[in-house]
Amino acid sequence: MVGGTTPPNEARILIVGLGLIGGSLAAALRAAGFHGTPAEGSGPVEIIACDPDRSEIERGVEMGLIDSGDTRLTPLVEGATLIVLAVPVLAMHGVMAELAAALPPEALEGDSPRVAITDVGSTKAAVRDCALAAFGCLPAGLVLGHPIAGSEKSGVAAADPKLYVNHKVILTPAGETAPAAVARVKAMWCACGADVLQMDVDRHDQVLARTSHLPHLLAFSLVDTLARQDERLEIFRYAAGGFRDFTRIAGSDPVMWRDIFTANRDAVLASLDDFEAGLGRLRRAVEAGDGDAMLSIFDRASHARHYFDTLLNQTSYQAEYQMQEQGRLTFRAAPGGRVAGRIRVPGDKSISHRSIMLGALAEGITEVKGFLEGEDSLATLQAFREMGVAIEGPHQGRVIVHGVGMHGLKAPSGPLYVGNAGTAMRLFAGLLAGQAFDTELIGDASLTKRPMGRVADPLRLMGAKIDTAEGGRPPLKIHGGQALKGITYDMPMASAQVKSCLLLAGLYAEGETRVREPAPTRDHTERMLSGFGYEVQREGDTCWLRGGGKLTAAPIDVPSDISSATFFLVAAAITPGSNLVLEHVGINPTRIGVINILKLMGADLRLTNEREVGGEPVADLHIRYAPLKGIDIPVDQVPLAIDEFPALFIAAACANGTTRLRGAEELRVKESDRIQAMADGLATLGVEHTVREDGIDIVGAGDHDVAYGGGRIDSLGDHRIAMAFVVASLRAGEEIVIDDCANVATSFPGFTELARAVGLRVSEETQEVRA
Repeated sequence: MVGGTTPPNEARILIVGLGLIGGSLAAALRAAGFHGTPAEGSGPVEIIACDPDRSEIERGVEMGLIDSGDTRLTPLVEGATLIVLAVPVLAMHGVMAELAAALPPEALEGDSPRVAITDVGSTKAAVRDCALAAFGCLPAGLVLGHPIAGSEKSGVAAADPKLYVNHKVILTPAGETAPAAVARVKAMWCACGADVLQMDVDRHDQVLARTSHLPHLLAFSLVDTLARQDERLEIFRYAAGGFRDFTRIAGSDPVMWRDIFTANRDAVLASLDDFEAGLGRLRRAVEAGDGDAMLSIFDRASHARHYFDTLLNQTSYQAEYQMQEQGRLTFRAAPGGRVAGRIRVPGDKSISHRSIMLGALAEGITEVKGFLEGEDSLATLQAFREMGVAIEGPHQGRVIVHGVGMHGLKAPSGPLYVGNAGTAMRLFAGLLAGQAFDTELIGDASLTKRPMGRVADPLRLMGAKIDTAEGGRPPLKIHGGQALKGITYDMPMASAQVKSCLLLAGLYAEGETRVREPAPTRDHTERMLSGFGYEVQREGDTCWLRGGGKLTAAPIDVPSDISSATFFLVAAAITPGSNLVLEHVGINPTRIGVINILKLMGADLRLTNEREVGGEPVADLHIRYAPLKGIDIPVDQVPLAIDEFPALFIAAACANGTTRLRGAEELRVKESDRIQAMADGLATLGVEHTVREDGIDIVGAGDHDVAYGGGRIDSLGDHRIAMAFVVASLRAGEEIVIDDCANVATSFPGFTELARAVGLRVSEETQEVRA
């Protein structure tokens, strides 16, 4: 079967219009083994066709696509249960009128109409108007539809049974449409292998005008323009593959496209207006020799094209909106293994985010090395492209940002998507609160559950106007043009994200913005602002800056992320015989809680080759196995290791004695409730523990080779939970299977490959998710 689904139950299908689209539908249904329950007896569903060209009907019968047909429609209607209108849009009025005369009204009414009618037209408003004129209303059995598939070929001879496989079919039912009729039409297209979506009629016509109708219009125009020039033969002789690919669609049926442009005139003209405006911007940039403006346009277009490729290939594109449901990724970690070698983990995510943000607001060109090419960081990069910043790369960790200055950002055309990055959303909130334009920040399903009131509330005190969803959660709608004023803010909870958010808003505020933190948090924002020439002062637990200054571009060398390094530090710390070196790791004093905690637990961990790069201290970390002991984790170390605790919980499970954590309430509002998620996983492995409101007690197994069992873990889409339990497999007695791991790519692309390189036994499995 083509579609791989159970065929729907229809007695007789009537296809009106036996060209490429109608013929391919008949071929796909035949290939799918389309069976049903005819009125008398049982057997194959009867497929019949109507076409004004008798030779097309005869050819369809000869090819085995249809059982019979006629050039007249009315004699074929009786007994048909599903009618598919595959005729040009401008011919739809006459066909609808004939159907209205041939069908008794009751056949199309009720919750389960006896007859369902659908179509394949690419302009739905025009077809809807034809139905209203013919029937006097929209019948319950009418389901307007549009398969997004086609070819430059025409006629039933070109029928392709695979034409609709993995292609989208958009259904546009009205409020009056019976759900049972929608289900029948959907079942037919699914049997052909199509992915069926639903959309409002007007929205469909707007989208298709831009993605299908406008490109065809431009292709026809370009080829016609060149064909009318005197040197046209030379032009076409030397045209390369790019010209051929771009203009291929100009070989489509001219009559069909004339009808489409006529039927969808308003939406086509609106999209043409947008295109002409964009073309005007590009023309002005070329005339002025404005390289940054050209690069910005080309760069956005290039990445948008990559995104289009991934949609067609049904793969994930890290830097773009995840508009389609991805496959579920599972990790399988076999017990045992070793840890040895010399590796460099990806760049620090926190610094990667900030390098793009501040580089975009700076005057001049900022070169970034070691940029983390994970989904979260790439989403930040793409968001600034959407706001008019020219960005080259990333290529092997190198990014060049052409800064636009403090007031050079432009309003994006739609919401800014930040993926799974809570850091990006909270920092963006501060940065965008000071802009002249409105913006909306959205994220993935996981981020949508996370609280944003902790940044929205103090920003409102500064004069920002921000709307959130229920419970202070995303999306965030930030109203521009507000006059911000500096405030003195005592953070109720230690959070580098909140501090950074307010400092970025303070860049645009009148007067001083002062932030007091109850415990030290990472200071990447303060360090990088100073590196860009913006004065930030600090005294004790308070830092502050004055608004109205400027940023000057500066090079950035992103150190390896200590949060990513932590998984390998713990892996070596718990595995007998381990000997591992992690190169060029950031050891910012506000981030080294994990190093301090592991040393307190007895880890054999040394820092070598210490140096400073771009204002950030870095070192090589050399760790070898040594027996660990349980400890009471010092409260002052908790904010310095807040992201590293999932891995540290695994170290605690392998230590001698009990490890106690307190003062870690923030773990409950990360990508998941990390305390509870880790506790559930530890319970699956058989690790003794007690959950506290602000922490956990974990009883370690000590020096036993096998510290706990195996089992199946739900990571809840939290990348750190997933990676922590991969590390746990080194001391497990049985395989550990971790579900919902796709988000690992958000912070640590290439994690499993690097894990295997140092000796872990982990593999990936992907299960496709289909609507």
